[in-house]
Amino acid sequence: MMRFLVSLLAALLLLPLTVSAQDAPAAMLVADEVFITPDRTLVAQGTVEAFQNGARLQARAVRYNQDSGRLTIEGPITLTDNDQTLIFADAGELDADLRNGILTGARLILNRQLQIAALKVDRVGGRYSQLSKASVTSCKVCDDGRAPLWQIRAKRVIHDQVEEQLYFDQAQFRILNVPVFYVPRLRLPGPRLERATGFLVPSIRTTSQLGTGLKIPYFIKLGDHRDLTLTPYLSSVTRTLELRYRQAFRRGRITFDGAVTRDDQRPDKTRGYLFGRGAFDLERDYRLTFDIEATTDRGYLNEYGYFLQDRLESQVTVSRARRDSLVRASFYNFESLRAGAINDNLPTVVLDGEYERRFFPGTIGGELRLRIEAHTHRRNSDRDSDGPDDDLVTDGRDVARLHARADWLRRLTFSSGLVADVQAGIGLNVFDITQDASFAQNHSDLVPQAALGLRYPMIRRGANGVTQTLEPIAQLGWTGGDRLNIPNDESTRTEFDEGNLLSLSRFPRPDRRERDTVAALGLNWSRINPEGWDSHISVGQIFRAEADPDFSTSSGLNGVSSNILFAARLRSPNGISITGRSLFDRELRFAKAELRGYWGFSKGFLGGSYVWLDEDPAEDRAEAVSEILLNGHYDINKHWAVRADWRFNVADDRAATAGLGISYNNECVAVDMTVARSYSSSTAVEPTTNIGFNVGLRGFAASDGDQRYIRSCKR
Repeated sequence: MMRFLVSLLAALLLLPLTVSAQDAPAAMLVADEVFITPDRTLVAQGTVEAFQNGARLQARAVRYNQDSGRLTIEGPITLTDNDQTLIFADAGELDADLRNGILTGARLILNRQLQIAALKVDRVGGRYSQLSKASVTSCKVCDDGRAPLWQIRAKRVIHDQVEEQLYFDQAQFRILNVPVFYVPRLRLPGPRLERATGFLVPSIRTTSQLGTGLKIPYFIKLGDHRDLTLTPYLSSVTRTLELRYRQAFRRGRITFDGAVTRDDQRPDKTRGYLFGRGAFDLERDYRLTFDIEATTDRGYLNEYGYFLQDRLESQVTVSRARRDSLVRASFYNFESLRAGAINDNLPTVVLDGEYERRFFPGTIGGELRLRIEAHTHRRNSDRDSDGPDDDLVTDGRDVARLHARADWLRRLTFSSGLVADVQAGIGLNVFDITQDASFAQNHSDLVPQAALGLRYPMIRRGANGVTQTLEPIAQLGWTGGDRLNIPNDESTRTEFDEGNLLSLSRFPRPDRRERDTVAALGLNWSRINPEGWDSHISVGQIFRAEADPDFSTSSGLNGVSSNILFAARLRSPNGISITGRSLFDRELRFAKAELRGYWGFSKGFLGGSYVWLDEDPAEDRAEAVSEILLNGHYDINKHWAVRADWRFNVADDRAATAGLGISYNNECVAVDMTVARSYSSSTAVEPTTNIGFNVGLRGFAASDGDQRYIRSCKR
């Protein structure tokens, strides 16, 4: 910045003497008075302003002596460079080579946030600025004599403009002008530097199991495209080293997170985890993604707050999606973290692939879809299953299948407004079942199907642009063949909602298909208001010739007639949105219910949900589930904010989780404190309370210069 200032002034002052009238000037100079003294000194004085390449210089006077080559600037001096960096000084003197000089009473502001005040500034080599008796802060500095919230005082600060680094000699960190600690040498990144080797903001974490610990992350820049962060986590109970490795490639990126632990929870065992993810763009529009999730024991991730789910999923997928085709091949490995789950008896290894293509035949019209899917899942157990499916002790069953199908779809719209959807297709299924004496090894079938759907949309337009739509719908479908005598490994959970009301099969996977004749009736209504009030209601029910025994009671699809589906959505102009879905049984009693709401307002948001599921042994739910979840955020003012979340188990009449967070942000500091309590208890996870505390100093390393939190100097 100083080199730019010197070069700019020299160009401006020498311009009248060194260029001809035909040449285009490199800058513009505005002054009240410009003259040359008898000793060959060029003087511009009064209100002096210079503009060049987005920079603006203001000074009271500028003198240039052509014999000595000395450039003298009288302040107050103000330089603005592209609205990012400011320099204020009382006076300045520069050498003729424009690479060395002194500014006195200087104050440097980097990225509109970090301020460096110094008794004087020496410019060395056109690259370094040496600031003597300097004070560094990003806090608002007022003229009332009050000390900033924090500052770093140093005997000397060197700013390297090329490397964007700040070097401190004899640095003293102060809070409200009270010395807190002293370091003889200190290096900090400048606010424009996004990545630099060094310590990051430490944090304090307190839990009921691990005690109070300190995390001190250290960031290592390994190059322009990769880095490593090592974070020692130390407390009276644990000695943990966390790590994160990131690398960017020309066509992708990878990230790995992990930790290695020795603690008092399991003193004779080294604990840890490794998570990795990545994505790459391959040739011919293919894309490769992977996820790796592994841990040493089931309780580790929850105890340390790294992962709160109850199942690990690792996968590698290669896929390509185009307008009329889709191809995908995936490998999955699952691991249950639930207490009592035996992973050897669960289908943990899965291979899955699919290919789908659609055509638009001109002779018959409509759309032709061709699909083929290959799937296999294996259990690690080598023991044959010789009993029913619930005999998990000896369950080593492995299944492989091939599913292929062809479907033709066409929509016809008549002049009366009636819309007809016609579809017909046939499917091929081949199964290979091993290590299960209850089922034959090989199975295959052909499944024809056809359906006719009718809908009659009616629209009414009212005052102020309000539009209402009423649409009765009906579908009659048929699926041939009988269900194969094969185990149900993939379609154990079914849902009935407005998205699959007109599906020919509501089972999620091809190992189960609805058979025989099935009819669906429904009604959709919507009201759209340009002022923001939108509402939608859907009602539907399924009727079939024969009941399907593979539908569970809580699915709402068992019996010859299903439960009545009711779904509604409401959105208001003031940010309120409500979504609800429920199933009513034949006596119009709730069989399943879900309600979600969200309210976004100027100072925050409030969200919540309620879920009720009846008990269903077929879905491994021995008791009814009834839960309320609330979460919200509120900005008390532009500095203080509070957030909270709460999950309550209505069926057990107790809280499941609760959390509270308070944060304070201003232009120079960010403080965040969280308290979280988990009440769940199992043999793998005990109830825990976590307390987190983080303090970050703004102004260093990738600061965004957010102006929202700047305080006023007014009392």
